[in-house]
Amino acid sequence: MQIIEVKTKQHIKAFHQVSFGIYKNDPHWICPLISMVENIFDPSVNKFFQHGEATRFLLERDGTYIGRVAAFINRKKAFTFQIPTGGMGFFECPDDMDAAFMLFDACKNWLEVREMKAMDGPINFGENDNFWGLLVEGFTEPGFGMNYHPPYYQNLFETYGFNTYFEQETQHLDRTKPFPERFWNIARWLISKPGFEYKHLDKKKLPEFLADFKVVYDDAWKFHENFTPIEPGVILNAFNESKAIIDENLIWFAYYEGKPIGFIVMFPDVNQLIKGFGGKLNWLNKIRMMYRLKIKKIHRSRIVILGVSPQYQRYGIESGLFWFLDKEMLKRLWYKEVEISWVGDFNPKMKALLYNIGAKRAKIHHTMRMVFDKDQKFVRASEIPVNTRD
Repeated sequence: MQIIEVKTKQHIKAFHQVSFGIYKNDPHWICPLISMVENIFDPSVNKFFQHGEATRFLLERDGTYIGRVAAFINRKKAFTFQIPTGGMGFFECPDDMDAAFMLFDACKNWLEVREMKAMDGPINFGENDNFWGLLVEGFTEPGFGMNYHPPYYQNLFETYGFNTYFEQETQHLDRTKPFPERFWNIARWLISKPGFEYKHLDKKKLPEFLADFKVVYDDAWKFHENFTPIEPGVILNAFNESKAIIDENLIWFAYYEGKPIGFIVMFPDVNQLIKGFGGKLNWLNKIRMMYRLKIKKIHRSRIVILGVSPQYQRYGIESGLFWFLDKEMLKRLWYKEVEISWVGDFNPKMKALLYNIGAKRAKIHHTMRMVFDKDQKFVRASEIPVNTRD
């Protein structure tokens, strides 16, 4: 077996083909859009290359590519940890310890040359809303952008020396069941109070809403460990990638006296539209996707992100956001389920909120960390304080 760094068009094609060999007998796997994955490794598209770098590796055995992986460094974040930490992801490998260790070693060696002392994985060279975490529970069809893995991957990671840095919980909300009435009572009370206002996304005013998104995101996420403000270009790219399926009425913002204080972003679960496409979004598959969307051949939506500025938490702002979102969902009865992906175990306040509205645990991913120096103590991610209003 030998490791080959991805350099040519043939290597790129092989990088994507590896997955088809791993999942050929798995009925739940849905191939991610190849163009979406390639954008992550395109410096002209991915803004993280402005302060980072990435590479990819293939594992070849007897003339066949059997495994793949990527390694990357986000230098804006790498040095905010206790020890400099890079990343690895897009790992695919047969149930072969030697093969897995060669792929892990390729990432470790590449990162060590660049002054990293640890690596997180499997993660994304970008924000954590897509391709983040190792699936360890809930091996059913993945939501769009969510990692799907065979169960044996957990053993490969842990045997190599990865530990769980934090747990990510994906929850499902049954749309056929009503929300708790006390939740709506809070929403009614809040909506009646002067100064509070709710607006859904207006694509014609996209720059304004994206600016509001950044204000809330940077405020609401500042208590997360190793937080760095989100870049405007990253937000714009995310919305541009999703513009074909964005439903303006499923994205809501909350304001107090004109100041943005919260948002909730929901998309149709595109995986239900692209299943069977083999990761290709050519003109024929685009027509098929839009046709499936038109005939309502989709029953699940995905809440990608929900945030409220700390000083307005515990006011019930989330109740108001869900109130307006629910009114729109009642006009779209083909949606039977909402996936909320994901909430970290470092965020007990958000987990409690979602359980209070009836969400149920559906999947678990682990963000793993491997510390290179075996004498260096491993420390899990710190928990966000419950009271952040002050």
